[in-house]
Amino acid sequence: MSINLAVIYYSSTGTNYQLAQWAAEAGKEAGAEVKVLKVQELAPEAAIASNPAWKAHLEQTKDVPTVSLDDLEWADAIIFSVPTRFGNVPGQVKQFLDSTGGLWFQGKLANKVVSAMTSAQNSHGGQEQTVLQLYTTMYHWGAIVVAPGYTDGSIFAAGGNPYGTSVSVDQDGNMKEDVLGAVQHQAKRVVTIAAGLKKGLQ
Repeated sequence: MSINLAVIYYSSTGTNYQLAQWAAEAGKEAGAEVKVLKVQELAPEAAIASNPAWKAHLEQTKDVPTVSLDDLEWADAIIFSVPTRFGNVPGQVKQFLDSTGGLWFQGKLANKVVSAMTSAQNSHGGQEQTVLQLYTTMYHWGAIVVAPGYTDGSIFAAGGNPYGTSVSVDQDGNMKEDVLGAVQHQAKRVVTIAAGLKKGLQ
């Protein structure tokens, strides 16, 4: 059964873009039709210009489509990949989520299968809380949250976050944990569950 998977990310310097790419590849391997979509950048130009890595990443990904409400309606399953900001999702992501009220009111977000990934500069920088904060919105949507739990050994190798893959990043932007396998498992699990749910609801 064909599943439409939207991999939606926000990334300032590239970590969550890479996680999104890995998730998209795994989703395709699982048989899904996949779109990789970025959340619109809303930070002021002065802030971006002051960080060369941020400015370079924005230029590198200028051709990645920006997510729209139509993409949410299209998707059977959604994987979010966003960095933590003070234990919460970035303002750019929150603003996009706050724009989904119309779809929510029409019931068009109910039964979407959703999952999330995140990153921070250290392992206790709010990673779990960020994923859980995002899931709170998903519960209001009536979406089906599919967390990885401890369903595969790759999750332990990646640091053992049962809510969603999370990674620590050093000052140079390098990932500290090996999370590739966990991302792949999470994405394939999302597609598998979405396919089963879609079949069961027909």
